[in-house]
Amino acid sequence: MNIVFNVLAVLLTLCCVGCVCSQPVVVPRRLVVLSYNIHHGAGMDQRLDLARIAEVIKSVSPDIVSLQEVDRATARSEGVDQAAELARLTGMTFRFGASMPFAGGEYGNAVLTRHAITDFEVVSLPGEPRSALCVTLELQNGESPERIRFIATHLDTGKEPRLASIPLIESALKEKEDLPTVLAGDLNAVPGGPAMSVLAETWQNATVGDELLTVPVVTPSIQIDYVLYRPSERWRRVNARVLDEAMASDHRPILAILELMPGQR
Repeated sequence: MNIVFNVLAVLLTLCCVGCVCSQPVVVPRRLVVLSYNIHHGAGMDQRLDLARIAEVIKSVSPDIVSLQEVDRATARSEGVDQAAELARLTGMTFRFGASMPFAGGEYGNAVLTRHAITDFEVVSLPGEPRSALCVTLELQNGESPERIRFIATHLDTGKEPRLASIPLIESALKEKEDLPTVLAGDLNAVPGGPAMSVLAETWQNATVGDELLTVPVVTPSIQIDYVLYRPSERWRRVNARVLDEAMASDHRPILAILELMPGQR
């Protein structure tokens, strides 16, 4: 009888182990985020060279890229749709968001990504004028795709329009505030300054505590380019760094590696 009970106990244990092992293992989704003010492709040598910008982007294999100072069909950029061309050169998909008409075309921000863009919105901001390009991305993660919100923006150099831009971006996010969100761009604000202090009330800074200097490009002395995220419980910062690139644009690109933690199902 004891032998029978022992055999049954072993079988039951194996059965339970099999049940546990059959459960899907949900792991964080790692995302490489790059923010780059490309100066409409004009480098420090005055050459207009999008292929050079594309090589900088490809060197770090990002999942999502926020681009600022992007031209579309302007005279100074020889009529090129720069977002479309960079998407072609990097093998990524794109969305362009115009901030204003310029030189026969448009000037603004763009997003490059390896993920599906399911919708987008361009939020007009005060200043030059400026804008924020807000896109929804669908991340494929096994059988359970997950959506996130990603914002590419370039805030004005003036303190007042820069501060006035923040509530406008927040208002645009209200309809999808349940989604994990990343904001990346040239914020024209230094760490600890008024704009970054306001943003710190609702955003986590992926570059906080690090000396990630992005301008002037040859000998950087300040940081004005950032990657922010929220909510804090859905993201984990892995690391962040500035790329050692001082020719292709007048800004150095800034990169952050984030992990999107599984949400409750």
